[in-house]
This record gives sequence, structure tokens and C-alpha cells, in this order.
Amino acid sequence: MSSPLPAWAREMQDLFKSGSVAQFLLHGNLFDVVPVDEGSAAKTPPRMLSLGVFLDEVMFSGYDGVLHYDRGRGIRATRGGDDWGDWLKQLGGAEALALAQTRESGAALELIDRYLLRSLNLQAIKGKPAASPMKIAVVIEFAEFVVPRGDALQLGGPFSANVVKILGWANDPAILQANVATVLMTEGLHDLNELVVENPHAAKLRVPLPDEAQMTQYVGLLAQDRFPDLAAQCDVPLETLSRRLTGLSRVGAMTVISTALTAEGRISAAYLAKMKKDLIERECQGLLEFMESPYTLDNVSGHEAVKTWLREDAQLLRRGACHALPMGYLITGRIGTGKTFLVQCWAGELGIPCVAFKNFRDRWVGASEGNLEKIFAILRALGQAMVFVDEADQVAGKRDSDGGDSGLSGRIYAMLAREMSETRNRGKVIWVFATSRPDLLEVDLKRQGRLDVHIPLFPPQTQAETNSLLLAVAKKLKFPLSEKDLPDLPDNLLLGGHEVEGVLVRALRRYELCPEPRPALKDLLLEVMREARPNAQTKKLEYMDLVAVRECTDERFLTPAMAKLSPEDVESRIAELRRFM
Repeated sequence: MSSPLPAWAREMQDLFKSGSVAQFLLHGNLFDVVPVDEGSAAKTPPRMLSLGVFLDEVMFSGYDGVLHYDRGRGIRATRGGDDWGDWLKQLGGAEALALAQTRESGAALELIDRYLLRSLNLQAIKGKPAASPMKIAVVIEFAEFVVPRGDALQLGGPFSANVVKILGWANDPAILQANVATVLMTEGLHDLNELVVENPHAAKLRVPLPDEAQMTQYVGLLAQDRFPDLAAQCDVPLETLSRRLTGLSRVGAMTVISTALTAEGRISAAYLAKMKKDLIERECQGLLEFMESPYTLDNVSGHEAVKTWLREDAQLLRRGACHALPMGYLITGRIGTGKTFLVQCWAGELGIPCVAFKNFRDRWVGASEGNLEKIFAILRALGQAMVFVDEADQVAGKRDSDGGDSGLSGRIYAMLAREMSETRNRGKVIWVFATSRPDLLEVDLKRQGRLDVHIPLFPPQTQAETNSLLLAVAKKLKFPLSEKDLPDLPDNLLLGGHEVEGVLVRALRRYELCPEPRPALKDLLLEVMREARPNAQTKKLEYMDLVAVRECTDERFLTPAMAKLSPEDVESRIAELRRFM
């Protein structure tokens, strides 16, 4: 018995059979293989077909003619070549045959359109043998180079004509009622012309990366066929191997396994992690960066209530209690309070892939949205992942952009908001936003149900907290500092994490430059502290503290002084300070 079709292929089949849609926009994981079970008695392993061949041999297996076109190879008849060739000869002999080899999209689509029209005309003839309905499929590969994104009036004549042709194939009732299907293939929908994508008579179908179950099946097939000694050559069980390969395409997974066995002779856990990281970062073209943290929350000084909360959520994650986990977190606080470091340390404890957004914005129209689509596809396939968005106020976009970016900021906001509110991802995709200006984030984006837990961070408030931070930063800097070397803080000296690091670096510099015998570390550190000038932007820093207080979702995260402030006092002081921002 043959294996069932992938979900996207079943949907495509059902829509076409229902007669509601005849044009399909396939996007996503297009350059992968699709397993096809022949259902033979010998139980041979499923064949792995490229998507184009899968369409020809499975989806359009009963069709009379299948034409493929892309701007690199021109028109190719992969099924029904005799009929296509005979028609070209009738059309104009050698001249028509030469035209069929054109790579120019306008001429190619015009030729395909005339072939479809001829097929429709034949079906309209009654009572002749030649009038038997012909089933024709047209597959446009790399469709973004045929109907690219942009205003049709500004794209130029050929591209505008292409858009009209594609829309006509989707909207023509004669094509809809005939056995004619058109398929456009592109990695990212945002690379296609908006009129084509938003056409209600075209169905958008995402080809996803394989999930964990599908990757387990694929690795099992590789172990049966291509790598019969895989289990013996792998340091982890095949089930674990499959789980760690999730997030890659099948082709990518085979590349990791083949490369590891060729280079190392076996698959170690460390090599597997490195290969997967490198391959995913390449597949998403540097849009995501894996966070491999050597730290844990033990390296975070202070913030005890915050560390307790995050450790409890990590415990829920390990227990699989996804229903009890927040959708996301918003980490706020003035610059230098260790927001990024806190997330890095938590990443070291979670036990799931942790990735950070890099700059996905692009100057080309539609490229930023396409980059986001690619990121989301990787995140869905990973199964579980923590996603860190630093400087979130600069990244997340605005609901109402001012028009200076042609609406890009609004589109990014809409895509993020939609993805972050997908409740099926609770406990699977954990969003962590960090910013010192949460007031610049859209209210809808940081609301409960997207970023449920808002955690404010503050600089050390007491001598003991500052001492703890000094020792933690000194350990990171390999500064030979102990508790006996800690001086009393000068009056009114409030130091954040970055300022503590700056003080210690200056003290370390002075320590290394001092001739023997060196002065006592305590005296040297006190001298540097007395010379230190705290940040002069006191109004701005206070503003950042107060907007963090306003966002806080749990009083346990606040300092005693901040907890005493009423909401009215906070709002009043924020209004006074806003003019300094």
C-alpha cells in the first residue's frame, strides 16, 4: 500500500478535484526530496523524488501533457512531448521550435498560453475523437523571476504582461472547468507579485520542512539503504540523531550524515551539533544565529526572583508541560543591566536550540518579508526553540509606519504579530524580546498572549548587590579579585553592569602596568572607583527604569523602592522625563 501524500499535496489534490481552484502557488521547502512509496510486494525503500519530478510522476501522473518553464532552461515538456512537438510543427515548423527554446519569459508564456488555448478549443469540439478532454499541467519554476514583486505598472511591459497571463490562467472559467492546472513555485511568497499572491482564485500551499516524525522515518530509510552501518557509526541512538537533525531539509540531513562519516568516520554528538548549526545558518543565509552559551543562570549576579522564575519555566519545559508555559518574555531595563547576558545564561540551561535574530531587513522590495518567512519555516521545523530578539524596538516594526519605508515596518509588524500569537506554538517556539525602550514596542506585540511575562532588570541597589556583581564580572574578565579586595563604594555611586565592567577593566589595566611590588587590589580598585564618572544621562536612565516598571507583570521582579511607586506616580514621572528622550 502506498504511503499517503504529504498534507500540502492532499490539499492540492482536493482543491483541484472540487473544481474551486486550478492555480497553485507552492512555496517553502522546494529544494528537498519527497519520499514516494511504490507499494511493491518486495517492500523496496521509498523513492526520493525532487519536487518537480514528484509533480510529474505522482500529482500529474495521469496527465496528457506537463510543461515546465523557468528562465534558466526555457520550456520543457516532461510529459506529452509528442503532442507538444507536433503542435509546434503545425504552428510554424523550425521557427516555432526555435521559439519553444526561448528563455525570455514573455515569449515563453505567450507560447504556453496559445497551447492551452488550443487544448481548450479541442475540448469544445463535439463528436470527434480528437475532442477527448486533454489534461494539461503547467509548472513555472523560480516564478519570482517571471512575475516578480512590484507595482505592475512600474515593472515594465514584459513583466506586466506576465502578471496578466498568470492572472488569466487562474481566473478564466474555461480553464477552471477544464482539466488544466497551473503551478507556480517559489521559496518565498513575498518574492512574487502581490496581484498573483492575493488572487482569490489561486491557492497558496506551503511545503514545510520535515518534522521530527518525518525526519525519524527518513533517517531510518537512510540506515536501511544508503548507510547500512549508520547505527554503529553514530555515538547517539538513531532516534536522538533524528531529533537533532530536525530543522533541516532531508537533503540537508543527508549532507550532515555523509559529511560526518566522510570526515570523521563516525557521527559524534559535538560534530553533529556543529554541522547542524552551520547548515541551518547557511540555509537561512545568516538570518539566524545559534546561541551556544557556556554560561548558566549561576553566572548571573543578583536578580534572584527572575532567576527563580526562569528556572521554574525551564523545569516545566523539560517535563513537557507546554500548556503551562508563557508564549514569550519581554526583558526590559536601562542599558547595562545585563538583559542580553541573562538570556545567554538561560539558553545554557534550557536544553533546546536557542537562536537569535540577525538583521533580516533588506533594501530590496519583498526581501525582508521573504527572509522572515524563511526564519519562521526553520523555527516551525525545529520542534522546540527559544528565539531571542535583541534591540526589539528596532526590529519588530510598527503597526502604522510613517510611509518612509514604503510600508515595510507595518508588514514586518503584522508578520511577527501573527506568528507570535499562534497558540499551537506554546512551549515550542518561545519568544524572548529584549529592549531598554519597551515604550517603543507596539502595545499589541507585547500584550499577554504574545509576550506574557515582562521582566524588568535594575542596576544593583545595595553594597552587597554591587559586590556580588563585581565578583561575577571579575570572574568573567579573569581578574584575580576576591571578597577581601572589595572596597566600600563611594557615596551616591550607582553602577550598572557595563559600568562595573568598565571600572574593572580600568583597574585591571592599572594593575598590569604597576611595577612590583603592586599595590593592594582593594586600594587600587577604590582609587579607580573614586575617579569614575557615572553616566551623565541620568534622566534618560531613570526614564528607562520607569518604563520597565510600567511594563512589569509581577511585583516580585521589582526592587523595594520601585515596588512602592503607585501606577499614577510612575506615569506622572514618565511624562516629566519624556522631554529628555
